[in-house]
Amino acid sequence: MDSKTLSPWLIVLLAAMIATTPLAIDMYLPAMPVMAEDLNTHIGTVQQSLSIFLASYAAGMLLFGPLADALGRRPLALFGLTGFGLASLALSQVHSVEWFLIWRTVQALCGAASSVVVPGVIRYLYREHTAKGMSYMSMIMMLAPLLAPTLGSGIMWLTNWRMIFVVQSLYAVVMIASAWRFLPEIKPADSPRRIAFLKGYLTVFSNPSARPLIATIMFASFSFFCFVTALPFVYIQYFGVSEHLFGLLFAANVSFLMLTNWINSRQVTRRGSPAMLRIGLAIALSCAILLCLFNFLHLGLWFTVVVIAPFMGGLSLITTNTDAMIVMKFPENTGTATAVVGTLRFSCGALAGPLLAFLYTGDAIPFSILMLTGVLGVLACQAWLYLRSRSM
Repeated sequence: MDSKTLSPWLIVLLAAMIATTPLAIDMYLPAMPVMAEDLNTHIGTVQQSLSIFLASYAAGMLLFGPLADALGRRPLALFGLTGFGLASLALSQVHSVEWFLIWRTVQALCGAASSVVVPGVIRYLYREHTAKGMSYMSMIMMLAPLLAPTLGSGIMWLTNWRMIFVVQSLYAVVMIASAWRFLPEIKPADSPRRIAFLKGYLTVFSNPSARPLIATIMFASFSFFCFVTALPFVYIQYFGVSEHLFGLLFAANVSFLMLTNWINSRQVTRRGSPAMLRIGLAIALSCAILLCLFNFLHLGLWFTVVVIAPFMGGLSLITTNTDAMIVMKFPENTGTATAVVGTLRFSCGALAGPLLAFLYTGDAIPFSILMLTGVLGVLACQAWLYLRSRSM
Protein backbone atom coordinates (compact mmCIF):
# COMPACT_ATOMS: atom_id res chain seq x y z
CA MET A 1 0.00 0.00 0.00
CA ASP A 2 1.33 3.43 -0.98
CA SER A 3 1.68 5.70 2.02
CA LYS A 4 0.38 8.60 -0.08
CA THR A 5 -3.03 6.89 -0.39
CA LEU A 6 -3.43 6.22 3.32
CA SER A 7 -6.26 7.87 5.19
CA PRO A 8 -4.86 10.30 7.77
CA TRP A 9 -7.51 9.02 10.18
CA LEU A 10 -5.85 5.62 10.31
CA ILE A 11 -2.63 7.05 11.76
CA VAL A 12 -4.78 9.05 14.20
CA LEU A 13 -6.40 5.78 15.27
CA LEU A 14 -3.01 4.09 15.79
CA ALA A 15 -1.75 7.05 17.82
CA ALA A 16 -4.94 7.05 19.88
CA MET A 17 -4.49 3.33 20.62
CA ILE A 18 -0.97 3.90 21.98
CA ALA A 19 -2.24 6.95 23.88
CA THR A 20 -4.12 4.65 26.27
CA THR A 21 -0.83 4.19 28.13
CA PRO A 22 0.08 7.87 28.79
CA LEU A 23 -3.56 8.52 29.66
CA ALA A 24 -3.48 5.69 32.20
CA ILE A 25 -0.19 6.97 33.61
CA ASP A 26 -0.83 10.71 33.76
CA MET A 27 -4.57 11.26 34.25
CA TYR A 28 -4.72 10.09 37.86
CA LEU A 29 -1.57 11.85 39.08
CA PRO A 30 -3.47 14.92 40.41
CA ALA A 31 -5.84 12.59 42.29
CA MET A 32 -3.22 10.60 44.23
CA PRO A 33 -3.56 12.41 47.59
CA VAL A 34 -7.37 12.13 47.54
CA MET A 35 -7.19 8.49 46.46
CA ALA A 36 -4.86 7.64 49.34
CA GLU A 37 -7.31 9.16 51.80
CA ASP A 38 -10.34 7.50 50.22
CA LEU A 39 -8.67 4.07 50.06
CA ASN A 40 -7.39 4.45 53.63
CA THR A 41 -3.73 4.00 52.73
CA HIS A 42 -0.48 5.95 52.53
CA ILE A 43 0.11 8.07 49.45
CA GLY A 44 3.37 6.18 48.91
CA THR A 45 1.35 3.02 48.29
CA VAL A 46 -0.75 4.79 45.68
CA GLN A 47 2.42 6.15 44.08
CA GLN A 48 3.76 2.59 43.87
CA SER A 49 0.90 1.85 41.49
CA LEU A 50 2.79 3.83 38.86
CA SER A 51 5.87 1.61 39.16
CA ILE A 52 3.64 -1.48 39.16
CA PHE A 53 1.93 -0.22 36.01
CA LEU A 54 5.24 0.34 34.19
CA ALA A 55 6.63 -3.05 35.25
CA SER A 56 3.43 -4.82 34.20
CA TYR A 57 3.37 -2.94 30.91
CA ALA A 58 6.93 -4.07 30.14
CA ALA A 59 6.06 -7.66 31.05
CA GLY A 60 2.95 -7.47 28.89
CA MET A 61 4.99 -6.40 25.87
CA LEU A 62 7.27 -9.42 26.32
CA LEU A 63 4.22 -11.67 26.43
CA PHE A 64 2.16 -10.16 23.62
CA GLY A 65 4.92 -9.27 21.13
CA PRO A 66 5.38 -12.83 19.82
CA LEU A 67 1.61 -13.37 19.95
CA ALA A 68 1.13 -10.42 17.60
CA ASP A 69 3.60 -11.96 15.13
CA ALA A 70 1.86 -15.33 15.27
CA LEU A 71 -1.84 -14.44 15.50
CA GLY A 72 -2.09 -11.10 13.72
CA ARG A 73 -2.51 -7.54 14.93
CA ARG A 74 -6.25 -6.87 14.83
CA PRO A 75 -7.42 -9.65 17.24
CA LEU A 76 -4.76 -8.75 19.80
CA ALA A 77 -5.57 -5.04 19.55
CA LEU A 78 -9.28 -5.68 20.16
CA PHE A 79 -8.49 -8.01 23.05
CA GLY A 80 -6.15 -5.47 24.64
CA LEU A 81 -8.55 -2.54 24.28
CA THR A 82 -11.44 -4.59 25.69
CA GLY A 83 -9.37 -5.70 28.69
CA PHE A 84 -8.13 -2.13 29.22
CA GLY A 85 -11.71 -0.83 29.24
CA LEU A 86 -12.96 -3.48 31.68
CA ALA A 87 -9.98 -3.00 34.01
CA SER A 88 -10.52 0.78 33.97
CA LEU A 89 -14.17 0.29 34.89
CA ALA A 90 -13.16 -2.06 37.70
CA LEU A 91 -10.67 0.55 38.98
CA SER A 92 -13.50 3.04 39.34
CA GLN A 93 -15.28 0.67 41.73
CA VAL A 94 -12.49 -0.49 44.07
CA HIS A 95 -12.59 0.25 47.80
CA SER A 96 -9.20 -1.12 48.86
CA VAL A 97 -5.70 -0.34 47.68
CA GLU A 98 -4.98 -4.05 47.17
CA TRP A 99 -7.70 -4.36 44.53
CA PHE A 100 -6.58 -1.07 43.04
CA LEU A 101 -3.06 -2.44 42.50
CA ILE A 102 -4.42 -5.70 41.08
CA TRP A 103 -6.61 -3.96 38.51
CA ARG A 104 -3.81 -1.54 37.61
CA THR A 105 -1.70 -4.58 36.78
CA VAL A 106 -4.46 -5.93 34.52
CA GLN A 107 -4.92 -2.51 32.93
CA ALA A 108 -1.20 -2.30 32.12
CA LEU A 109 -1.03 -5.81 30.67
CA CYS A 110 -4.00 -5.15 28.39
CA GLY A 111 -2.61 -1.76 27.42
CA ALA A 112 0.57 -3.49 26.32
CA ALA A 113 -1.44 -5.89 24.15
CA SER A 114 -3.07 -3.04 22.22
CA SER A 115 0.14 -0.97 21.98
CA VAL A 116 2.59 -3.65 20.87
CA VAL A 117 0.74 -4.19 17.57
CA VAL A 118 0.99 -0.58 16.38
CA PRO A 119 4.58 -0.46 14.99
CA GLY A 120 3.89 -3.61 12.99
CA VAL A 121 0.78 -2.03 11.45
CA ILE A 122 2.72 1.13 10.61
CA ARG A 123 5.53 -0.90 9.06
CA TYR A 124 2.98 -2.78 6.90
CA LEU A 125 1.22 0.40 5.79
CA TYR A 126 4.22 2.68 5.22
CA ARG A 127 6.84 0.09 4.20
CA GLU A 128 10.07 1.97 3.30
CA HIS A 129 8.55 5.16 4.75
CA THR A 130 8.05 3.61 8.19
CA ALA A 131 9.92 6.46 9.91
CA LYS A 132 7.46 8.94 8.37
CA GLY A 133 4.53 6.98 9.79
CA MET A 134 6.22 6.70 13.19
CA SER A 135 6.74 10.47 13.21
CA TYR A 136 3.09 11.14 12.46
CA MET A 137 2.03 8.74 15.20
CA SER A 138 4.43 10.21 17.78
CA MET A 139 3.37 13.75 16.92
CA ILE A 140 -0.32 12.97 17.52
CA MET A 141 0.30 10.70 20.52
CA MET A 142 2.17 13.51 22.31
CA LEU A 143 -1.19 15.18 22.87
CA ALA A 144 -1.98 12.55 25.53
CA PRO A 145 0.77 13.40 28.08
CA LEU A 146 0.22 17.08 27.27
CA LEU A 147 -3.50 17.02 28.11
CA ALA A 148 -3.86 14.10 30.55
CA PRO A 149 -2.90 15.84 33.84
CA THR A 150 -5.13 18.81 33.02
CA LEU A 151 -7.97 16.49 32.08
CA GLY A 152 -7.54 14.59 35.35
CA SER A 153 -7.58 17.83 37.33
CA GLY A 154 -10.72 18.96 35.51
CA ILE A 155 -12.50 15.72 36.32
CA MET A 156 -11.49 16.05 39.97
CA TRP A 157 -12.89 19.60 40.03
CA LEU A 158 -16.22 18.45 38.56
CA THR A 159 -16.69 15.14 40.38
CA ASN A 160 -14.30 12.62 42.03
CA TRP A 161 -11.28 10.47 41.27
CA ARG A 162 -13.34 7.43 40.31
CA MET A 163 -14.67 9.23 37.25
CA ILE A 164 -11.10 9.44 35.91
CA PHE A 165 -11.15 5.68 35.37
CA VAL A 166 -14.71 5.77 34.02
CA VAL A 167 -13.47 8.23 31.39
CA GLN A 168 -10.58 5.88 30.56
CA SER A 169 -13.10 3.06 30.16
CA LEU A 170 -15.26 5.17 27.84
CA TYR A 171 -12.15 6.07 25.86
CA ALA A 172 -11.45 2.36 25.43
CA VAL A 173 -15.01 1.81 24.16
CA VAL A 174 -14.48 4.46 21.48
CA MET A 175 -11.16 2.83 20.55
CA ILE A 176 -12.77 -0.63 20.32
CA ALA A 177 -15.48 0.64 17.98
CA SER A 178 -12.93 2.52 15.85
CA ALA A 179 -10.50 -0.40 15.69
CA TRP A 180 -13.32 -2.81 14.80
CA ARG A 181 -14.33 -0.55 11.92
CA PHE A 182 -11.04 0.80 10.60
CA LEU A 183 -8.04 -1.23 11.81
CA PRO A 184 -6.82 -3.46 8.95
CA GLU A 185 -6.12 -7.12 9.50
CA ILE A 186 -2.44 -7.92 9.13
CA LYS A 187 -1.57 -11.58 9.37
CA PRO A 188 1.76 -13.31 8.75
CA ALA A 189 2.35 -14.63 5.25
CA ASP A 190 2.44 -18.19 6.56
CA SER A 191 -0.56 -17.71 8.89
CA PRO A 192 -1.31 -19.39 11.18
CA ARG A 193 2.17 -19.43 12.64
CA ARG A 194 3.50 -21.26 15.63
CA ILE A 195 3.93 -19.02 18.66
CA ALA A 196 7.67 -18.82 19.29
CA PHE A 197 8.71 -16.79 22.29
CA LEU A 198 12.32 -17.89 22.73
CA LYS A 199 13.01 -18.29 19.02
CA GLY A 200 11.54 -14.88 18.28
CA TYR A 201 13.66 -13.14 20.89
CA LEU A 202 16.77 -15.01 19.74
CA THR A 203 16.06 -13.81 16.19
CA VAL A 204 16.04 -10.20 17.37
CA PHE A 205 19.08 -10.36 19.65
CA SER A 206 21.16 -12.45 17.23
CA ASN A 207 20.92 -9.83 14.48
CA PRO A 208 24.33 -8.05 14.60
CA SER A 209 23.14 -4.93 12.78
CA ALA A 210 20.22 -4.49 15.19
CA ARG A 211 22.28 -4.59 18.41
CA PRO A 212 23.71 -1.05 18.10
CA LEU A 213 20.23 0.26 17.33
CA ILE A 214 18.70 -1.49 20.35
CA ALA A 215 21.48 -0.08 22.54
CA THR A 216 20.80 3.37 21.03
CA ILE A 217 17.18 3.18 22.18
CA MET A 218 18.30 2.15 25.67
CA PHE A 219 20.65 5.12 26.12
CA ALA A 220 18.24 7.63 24.56
CA SER A 221 15.42 6.36 26.78
CA PHE A 222 17.65 6.70 29.83
CA SER A 223 18.19 10.39 29.01
CA PHE A 224 14.49 10.91 28.38
CA PHE A 225 13.42 9.35 31.67
CA CYS A 226 16.07 11.39 33.52
CA PHE A 227 14.31 14.43 32.10
CA VAL A 228 10.84 13.21 33.14
CA THR A 229 11.97 12.12 36.62
CA ALA A 230 14.12 15.13 37.54
CA LEU A 231 12.29 17.99 35.87
CA PRO A 232 9.75 18.65 38.69
CA PHE A 233 12.61 18.90 41.22
CA VAL A 234 14.82 21.00 38.94
CA TYR A 235 12.13 23.48 37.95
CA ILE A 236 9.97 23.68 41.09
CA GLN A 237 12.38 23.07 43.97
CA TYR A 238 15.75 24.15 42.59
CA PHE A 239 14.70 27.06 40.37
CA GLY A 240 11.57 27.83 42.42
CA VAL A 241 9.03 28.17 39.60
CA SER A 242 5.33 28.02 40.38
CA GLU A 243 3.26 24.96 39.56
CA HIS A 244 1.43 27.00 36.91
CA LEU A 245 4.68 28.04 35.21
CA PHE A 246 5.96 24.46 35.48
CA GLY A 247 2.87 23.30 33.57
CA LEU A 248 3.51 25.87 30.86
CA LEU A 249 7.18 24.90 30.55
CA PHE A 250 6.28 21.21 30.42
CA ALA A 251 3.68 21.92 27.73
CA ALA A 252 6.28 23.89 25.77
CA ASN A 253 8.65 20.90 25.83
CA VAL A 254 5.92 18.54 24.64
CA SER A 255 4.95 21.00 21.91
CA PHE A 256 8.58 21.10 20.76
CA LEU A 257 8.57 17.29 20.60
CA MET A 258 5.48 17.43 18.38
CA LEU A 259 7.14 20.03 16.13
CA THR A 260 10.26 17.89 15.83
CA ASN A 261 8.21 14.86 14.76
CA TRP A 262 6.39 16.99 12.19
CA ILE A 263 9.74 18.14 10.76
CA ASN A 264 10.98 14.54 10.72
CA SER A 265 7.87 13.40 8.83
CA ARG A 266 8.68 15.98 6.14
CA GLN A 267 12.42 15.35 5.89
CA VAL A 268 12.91 11.64 6.53
CA THR A 269 11.69 10.47 3.11
CA ARG A 270 14.30 12.72 1.47
CA ARG A 271 17.23 12.33 3.86
CA GLY A 272 16.59 8.84 5.30
CA SER A 273 16.34 7.66 8.90
CA PRO A 274 20.12 7.24 9.51
CA ALA A 275 20.78 10.87 8.49
CA MET A 276 17.91 12.20 10.62
CA LEU A 277 19.19 10.13 13.55
CA ARG A 278 22.63 11.73 13.19
CA ILE A 279 21.09 15.21 13.05
CA GLY A 280 19.18 14.44 16.25
CA LEU A 281 22.37 13.18 17.89
CA ALA A 282 24.26 16.35 16.96
CA ILE A 283 21.50 18.53 18.43
CA ALA A 284 21.16 16.45 21.60
CA LEU A 285 24.92 16.28 22.20
CA SER A 286 25.39 20.03 21.75
CA CYS A 287 22.47 20.85 24.06
CA ALA A 288 23.57 18.30 26.69
CA ILE A 289 27.06 19.83 26.84
CA LEU A 290 25.56 23.33 27.15
CA LEU A 291 23.16 22.12 29.86
CA CYS A 292 26.09 20.76 31.91
CA LEU A 293 28.04 24.00 31.41
CA PHE A 294 25.10 26.20 32.44
CA ASN A 295 24.40 24.17 35.56
CA PHE A 296 28.06 23.92 36.58
CA LEU A 297 28.16 27.71 36.38
CA HIS A 298 24.86 27.88 38.31
CA LEU A 299 23.25 30.10 35.71
CA GLY A 300 19.55 30.95 35.88
CA LEU A 301 16.38 29.12 34.93
CA TRP A 302 16.08 30.39 31.38
CA PHE A 303 19.49 29.10 30.36
CA THR A 304 18.23 25.60 31.21
CA VAL A 305 14.84 26.18 29.58
CA VAL A 306 16.44 27.34 26.32
CA VAL A 307 18.51 24.16 25.87
CA ILE A 308 16.05 21.60 27.26
CA ALA A 309 13.50 22.00 24.46
CA PRO A 310 15.91 21.39 21.54
CA PHE A 311 17.61 18.67 23.59
CA MET A 312 14.30 16.80 23.82
CA GLY A 313 13.72 17.43 20.13
CA GLY A 314 17.07 15.83 19.35
CA LEU A 315 16.18 12.81 21.51
CA SER A 316 12.87 12.52 19.66
CA LEU A 317 14.68 12.40 16.31
CA ILE A 318 16.97 9.70 17.67
CA THR A 319 14.25 7.46 19.09
CA THR A 320 11.69 7.85 16.28
CA ASN A 321 14.16 7.01 13.54
CA THR A 322 15.86 4.23 15.51
CA ASP A 323 12.48 2.65 16.24
CA ALA A 324 11.70 2.69 12.52
CA MET A 325 15.09 1.22 11.59
CA ILE A 326 14.65 -1.62 14.07
CA VAL A 327 11.13 -2.46 12.86
CA MET A 328 12.31 -2.45 9.24
CA LYS A 329 14.91 -5.11 10.08
CA PHE A 330 12.28 -7.59 11.31
CA PRO A 331 9.34 -7.67 8.87
CA GLU A 332 8.22 -11.07 10.20
CA ASN A 333 8.91 -10.32 13.86
CA THR A 334 7.81 -6.70 14.33
CA GLY A 335 5.80 -7.56 17.45
CA THR A 336 8.73 -9.33 19.06
CA ALA A 337 11.13 -6.53 18.11
CA THR A 338 8.71 -3.95 19.52
CA ALA A 339 8.45 -5.96 22.73
CA VAL A 340 12.24 -6.08 23.09
CA VAL A 341 12.62 -2.35 22.49
CA GLY A 342 9.70 -1.44 24.75
CA THR A 343 10.88 -3.59 27.63
CA LEU A 344 14.47 -2.33 27.47
CA ARG A 345 13.21 1.24 27.11
CA PHE A 346 11.20 1.06 30.33
CA SER A 347 13.91 -0.90 32.14
CA CYS A 348 16.53 1.74 31.36
CA GLY A 349 14.05 4.43 32.30
CA ALA A 350 13.56 2.76 35.65
CA LEU A 351 17.27 3.30 36.42
CA ALA A 352 16.89 7.07 36.22
CA GLY A 353 15.11 7.53 39.56
CA PRO A 354 17.53 5.50 41.73
CA LEU A 355 20.60 7.05 40.08
CA LEU A 356 19.27 10.58 40.50
CA ALA A 357 18.53 9.82 44.15
CA PHE A 358 22.01 8.32 44.68
CA LEU A 359 23.75 11.29 43.06
CA TYR A 360 21.54 13.92 44.72
CA THR A 361 23.41 17.14 45.51
CA GLY A 362 20.55 19.60 45.87
CA ASP A 363 21.22 21.21 42.49
CA ALA A 364 20.74 20.38 38.80
CA ILE A 365 24.25 19.03 38.14
CA PRO A 366 23.45 15.27 38.50
CA PHE A 367 20.45 15.74 36.20
CA SER A 368 22.68 17.36 33.56
CA ILE A 369 25.47 14.79 33.84
CA LEU A 370 23.15 11.79 33.57
CA MET A 371 21.40 13.22 30.52
CA LEU A 372 24.79 13.85 28.88
CA THR A 373 25.85 10.29 29.78
CA GLY A 374 22.85 8.90 27.91
CA VAL A 375 23.68 10.94 24.81
CA LEU A 376 27.34 9.87 24.95
CA GLY A 377 26.05 6.29 25.04
CA VAL A 378 24.08 6.97 21.85
CA LEU A 379 27.25 8.41 20.28
CA ALA A 380 29.17 5.26 21.21
CA CYS A 381 26.43 3.10 19.65
CA GLN A 382 26.58 5.07 16.41
CA ALA A 383 30.36 4.68 16.35
CA TRP A 384 29.84 0.93 16.88
CA LEU A 385 27.38 0.88 13.96
CA TYR A 386 29.78 2.84 11.74
CA LEU A 387 32.75 0.59 12.50
CA ARG A 388 30.63 -2.48 11.86
CA SER A 389 29.54 -1.15 8.46
CA ARG A 390 33.16 -0.37 7.54
CA SER A 391 34.27 -3.90 8.40
CA MET A 392 31.67 -5.57 6.21
